[in-house]
Amino acid sequence: MTIGLFIPCYVDQFFPQEGIATLQLLEKLGLNVEYPILQTCCGQPMANSGFEKSSVCVYELFVKNFSMYDYIVTPTGSCAYHVQKHFNKINQTPEVVKVRSSIFELVSFLTEVVNTTEIAVSFPYQVGFHQSCHGQRGLGLSNASEVTSHQDGQAIRLLRTIKDIKLTQLTRPDECCGFGGTFCVSEEAVSARMGIDRIADHVRNKTEVITGGDMSCLMHLDGIIKRQRLPIKVKHIAEILNGNNF
Repeated sequence: MTIGLFIPCYVDQFFPQEGIATLQLLEKLGLNVEYPILQTCCGQPMANSGFEKSSVCVYELFVKNFSMYDYIVTPTGSCAYHVQKHFNKINQTPEVVKVRSSIFELVSFLTEVVNTTEIAVSFPYQVGFHQSCHGQRGLGLSNASEVTSHQDGQAIRLLRTIKDIKLTQLTRPDECCGFGGTFCVSEEAVSARMGIDRIADHVRNKTEVITGGDMSCLMHLDGIIKRQRLPIKVKHIAEILNGNNF
């Protein structure tokens, strides 16, 4: 099995430690991972801004870079969702069909393909998990509060196996953080208010560290935390599963 590692644009530019942790975690599990050096964006920002036709060439380049791999793994649920669902806009060649079916968000890959059931690391903090909308609603990585009030899902089950960790039970476990990609630019005030409400839930429930599967959401929340000077830290789940501590 050979894995193509896809690192989203903003992770590459702003949070390289997340990409490094993803690679290290996969290699610790004995997996053969390659990083296509010519990879670029998946095209999501343009598509979300109403310019999906302009993304077609980006989609085609993505397929060219990743179609030779058995699986494509990315530490971002929104990008995985975009490739799966939006690459239907281009000609459905065998290569496109393969790429759409073989891309996985990191935790989804660990649990569904590698069958990882526990992670032998320690993380002695009170951790609140933020489930991104694309991960939950799009990829189906966790349950929804309108179905059950018990927060569960692939990431939560892995986090529970970590030594010394304490998981926060949020009042509204699957509420959007307000980031929404370009939504936070076009609807700045609404986006910020949603993020403030999300952070307040963590504060009420004594969260020390917020984690999740989409660094874009965590980036949005971290900005609010810093502006309010709150004693909460943010760390992507790849870093926690990789054993990266503070």
